[in-house]
Amino acid sequence: MTTTAVPVAHRAVDGRRYLLDGELDLRAPATSVADVTIAGRLHEFTTGPTGLADDVVRALGVDRFDEELSYQGGTLLTARTRPHDPRIRLTEDRLVAVWRGRRHSFFTELYGASTGHLLGVLRSLRVEEHDDGLTLLPVAKGGAVFAAPATVLKEVPGLGLLEMTPLTAQRAKQLPSWRGLRTRAGDLYRDALSDGRPYFVLATTDTWLSLVPLADTDPEQVPTLVERLDVRTAG
Repeated sequence: MTTTAVPVAHRAVDGRRYLLDGELDLRAPATSVADVTIAGRLHEFTTGPTGLADDVVRALGVDRFDEELSYQGGTLLTARTRPHDPRIRLTEDRLVAVWRGRRHSFFTELYGASTGHLLGVLRSLRVEEHDDGLTLLPVAKGGAVFAAPATVLKEVPGLGLLEMTPLTAQRAKQLPSWRGLRTRAGDLYRDALSDGRPYFVLATTDTWLSLVPLADTDPEQVPTLVERLDVRTAG
C-alpha cells in the first residue's frame, strides 16, 4: 500500500538530526540512546516522547516516584528499586531517574547512588528540548564526553525496526568487501541474526542503518520497500 510522503526529523541525544522521507508510514515516534562517560564512569541515557520514560520505569517495577524536582526547564523524578537475582543471590540498589519536559523525556539509572550523586552527574550535561527531540550536551569543563555516536531507533510499519547512527570510518570498515544492492537510499546488505532471522544494513552517504524486518514483513520485499525511503543527516 502506498502512503503519502510526510517528511519527519528525529534528533539524537548528541544533537545529530536524521531526516526521513519517502512513500512509507513514518509517523511513529523515535527514541535515541547514548553512552556518556562522566568522571570516568559510563552512563546510558535514553530519550524519547514524554511517555517513554514512564513506560521504562514501569517495566522496572516502579509504580510511583519518591522525589520530584524542577530541573533545567522540566521535572526530574526519581525512584529507588532493589531487584533481587536469585541465581547469583545478589540484590542491586538502583536509582531510577526520569526527566520530563513539554514533549520529550529521558531516562537513566545509577547503581548505589544518592539523589545528590545523580544531580552531580546531570550537572555535567545541558538539557535542550527541541520540536524534533531532546539533547544532552556536555557543558564546558564538565568532564562529560560521548563514548560513541548516539543511535536513533524507529519502527516503520510494514518495513521494520530501524537503528540509525553516523557512518563513521570504523563502521565503514565493517561493511562487506563486495558492493551491496544499490537502492535509492544507499547500498543494501543482507545478513542473518544468531537465531537465523534476516536483517539488513543500509549504508547511505553519511548514515549506517540496520533494519530488522517486522513479523509481517516479507524479507524478500525489503529491497523494494527501501527504494521508497530516503535518509540523510543534518547537523
